[in-house]
Amino acid sequence: MLPSLSRIRSLLITRPAGLSDGLAVRLQDIGVEPIVLPLIEIAPPPDPARLAAVLSCLSDCQWAIFVSPSAVRMGLAALSENPIETLSAFPVSVRLAAVGEGSAKPLRDAVGRSVLIPTEGADSEALLACPEMQAVAGLRVMLFRGVGGRSLLADTLTARGATVMHAVCYERRRLTPDVAALLVRWRTGGMAQSCGMDAISVTSTEILDQLVRVLGEAGRELLQATPLFVPHPRIAEAARAYGVRDVRLTGPGDAGLIVALLSPEPSPGS
Repeated sequence: MLPSLSRIRSLLITRPAGLSDGLAVRLQDIGVEPIVLPLIEIAPPPDPARLAAVLSCLSDCQWAIFVSPSAVRMGLAALSENPIETLSAFPVSVRLAAVGEGSAKPLRDAVGRSVLIPTEGADSEALLACPEMQAVAGLRVMLFRGVGGRSLLADTLTARGATVMHAVCYERRRLTPDVAALLVRWRTGGMAQSCGMDAISVTSTEILDQLVRVLGEAGRELLQATPLFVPHPRIAEAARAYGVRDVRLTGPGDAGLIVALLSPEPSPGS
């Protein structure tokens, strides 16, 4: 059984550097201390010239799909610097789509347009299930994404007859912070009125893999014994494969995590 909120007084946040501020504030509002440990950073694209060339074809596309909040932030930044396609002149003929509300909201705020998102779920599978993504034969789709990652979205759209152009607008770089003090706190308890480490939030399998590497053998048992909040079954499966005994599946985004923290019982599928 997952500890109740009264016992979850601290949460380790492992999301990319610079993307934890909003969540930290919301955690403090519900009485949970945020402990920020970025394990990856979002860096500029490795080939800016190639990205600029791809972006110059945006007006020829019928869809622009953003796979993550980082894709929105870095993709729109690249567009604003591109003399051919500027943010203020985002082609009105290009429809916008995102894998979930976490990506859609900043996109709507920046562009001032409606954004297609799945009605259920927040991943590539859910977006591909949308009726609008079924009849794409003959259409050109620009996919805003990072280096690597899953190929399901591009592969499926291609199989359905679309021409997919890859706007690779960022790359993820692993960080290796010193966790010695963190491990001491975890084992012995930390600041007054706080437990050492009550729970962990992980938002991707890549971050989970890096957390395991950074903690090493010294932190393996601590990780396995600490409740882990994840937003997708794939991450939950990977966590269980690492031996984590208490994995809790949340809804997408900060809102999904907060709801899970406030819930006295594990959600279905945990």
